[in-house]
Amino acid sequence: MSRIGKQPIPIPSGVEVSVDGTVVRVKGPKGELSLDHHPAVGIEVDDDPSQLRVTRPDDSRTSRSLHGLTRSLINNMVVGVVTPFERQLEIHGVGYQAILEGNALNLSVGFSNTVRLVLPEGVECTLASPTMVKISGCDKQAVGQFAADIRAVRPPEPYKGKGIRYRDEFVRRKQGKAFVGAGE
Repeated sequence: MSRIGKQPIPIPSGVEVSVDGTVVRVKGPKGELSLDHHPAVGIEVDDDPSQLRVTRPDDSRTSRSLHGLTRSLINNMVVGVVTPFERQLEIHGVGYQAILEGNALNLSVGFSNTVRLVLPEGVECTLASPTMVKISGCDKQAVGQFAADIRAVRPPEPYKGKGIRYRDEFVRRKQGKAFVGAGE
């Protein structure tokens, strides 16, 4: 039995959960999310302690793998509508910066043109400084994907450390080539 899948999902006050067939909708103070889960797993709502349970019909390989996955996805939805998920990125390099214009993030990271990334729906972006980008939203997958898209524009390189990195990311530096005298 899945250790994650058999744990109940607590529903905090102020969060409404509705199950309609294979669609689960979660509505809270920070937003609304929905998930169309696989029909091989079932979802039961207990009103007394206000929690959700994810069940599976049998012990087949597919049911076992979907059991914990579905529970984790629904738990992330419940957590996200109460406290939004966030990722922070740092931009390192001389002249490298980010500019927020309306619904788009413009990155000047050493290319001849600025790179324009349109913010997905449900994702907010704020700039503490031109080199600090903070992404937040109630959908964990959308926040993480947009942060990965920003980092993919100019990943940190190992010689000088220039590029875009996550705030808690450690970039392992390389020494580079040593200069050898011309007389040899």
